Amino acid sequence: MTEKIGYKLNPKKLVGAPQSILPFICGAFYYTEEFEYFDVIKPYLDIPEPRKSLEEIQQELDEKIEKLIEKTHLEYRIGHNWLYKKKRYEEFCKKQDEDFEYARENGFFPLKYTLDYSKISVFGDGSNITSSFVIKQGNKHEGYYTIGNGYLRFYMPYKPNAITRWFMDKCLSIRWVDEK
Repeated sequence: MTEKIGYKLNPKKLVGAPQSILPFICGAFYYTEEFEYFDVIKPYLDIPEPRKSLEEIQQELDEKIEKLIEKTHLEYRIGHNWLYKKKRYEEFCKKQDEDFEYARENGFFPLKYTLDYSKISVFGDGSNITSSFVIKQGNKHEGYYTIGNGYLRFYMPYKPNAITRWFMDKCLSIRWVDEK
């Protein structure tokens, strides 16, 4: 025996329904396809859409991409100096393909912009910028904690005991530096 599937009446869809639909509802909230007036009340029921297969989704995506490529080619052809723009477009596509291939091999995209502080000079005399992030508590301090190369400094008003300093250094790689 096959199981009958019932569809629930959606009150939000009924808000815009004409009054002529009321006699067909008959006070019930669930309707099967065997209901005599199912076609009349079908637009007001919650009927789930069938899921798309992967092939259908892939085909839709391919069609959208093809339309975008055609549109882009058309825009480049219409614009002035279209040969230069077409060349730049092809270079852009080539670079995107290289980036995706890099991500496929390494698990992440390549970094686009990196800042090398050694190449930046503040003045014309070649003096370099040294960046540091400093956190101070008050005016008096005994020293500071630092992480890594010393770019981050967290000044403390008192010196922590030896056990705390040792655990911070060995477990968290946060070193203590005495100022006095």
